[in-house]
Amino acid sequence: MAEIQILTEAELRELVRLDLAAIDCVEQAFRALAGGKVVMPPILRLDIADANGEVDVKTAYLPGVESFAIKVSPGFFDNPKIGLPSTNGLMVVLSARTGLVEALLLDNGYLTDVRTAAAGAVAARHLAREDAQSVAIIGAGMQARMQLEALTLVRNINSACIWARDAEKAQAFARRVSSELGIDVTAAGTAEAAVRGADIVVTTTPATEPLILAEWMTPGQHLTAMGSDAEHKNEIDPALVPRVELYVADSLAQTRRLGELHHAIDAGFVAPDQRFAELGQIIAGSMAGRQTATDITYADLTGTGVQDTAIAALARTRARTSDAGTKFST
Repeated sequence: MAEIQILTEAELRELVRLDLAAIDCVEQAFRALAGGKVVMPPILRLDIADANGEVDVKTAYLPGVESFAIKVSPGFFDNPKIGLPSTNGLMVVLSARTGLVEALLLDNGYLTDVRTAAAGAVAARHLAREDAQSVAIIGAGMQARMQLEALTLVRNINSACIWARDAEKAQAFARRVSSELGIDVTAAGTAEAAVRGADIVVTTTPATEPLILAEWMTPGQHLTAMGSDAEHKNEIDPALVPRVELYVADSLAQTRRLGELHHAIDAGFVAPDQRFAELGQIIAGSMAGRQTATDITYADLTGTGVQDTAIAALARTRARTSDAGTKFST
């Protein structure tokens, strides 16, 4: 007889916060991915165009971890019009030894939000200048807020500038987040105005056409693109890839297929087989990171199954310690 643990979103929010422990957890997952022993299949995606929706299924097996997670992550981008969140989902945790279901993490996308924000912080920790203090955020949704919070944990951030297509939403975001994080947050009238002069730039949108042009980026900046996790999505001018000193993928196999890199390949700016560093390789020290204070660095983060298994393992460990959740036998 097998025992299954169920953890609700409320319980998971108590167990897993966006903190340095979560950032370190995701960093170690990237390091493991660079080791070559992680088993991570391509993302399975279902598009539901009639509802402006998509569903991603991600998973990975990390040797030495007792279980693995299969994450189902819907994104229905018209939901806010009817008062619902645009993202949702759950994780199923299975034993890596027997394949039996061990847990259901009914997080409604919360753990995905945390591990995504943590990945942005990991990228900034290893690629942004150590003296970086200002941030430009493109987008004004939940992930925009979490990316900014995560950056304050790894750099001494004292100001941020927000741009979103909805100017009123951007202004409300700036007022709220300035109060919550205790830093100076303002809304810009244009994306260019937000980007120019920022030490770190983060894009967090489902855009299908570039929001940031290559010529806006200046020496010393770091850019993290978070939103291009499907073939049709594109936040960054494809011409930027060959112009930067360092382009870094979370998974090169993925970014060649569905990240910002694939748009640069399609546009002829880089060869389909051109080699680039992966974030885990830079963390592990097998590839070089930023070399000078004037380098422009560019992280293309499409979201990986290894992050999901890692954050699920962290949640399960903490749940066992605190005896959280509901258990039943099958």
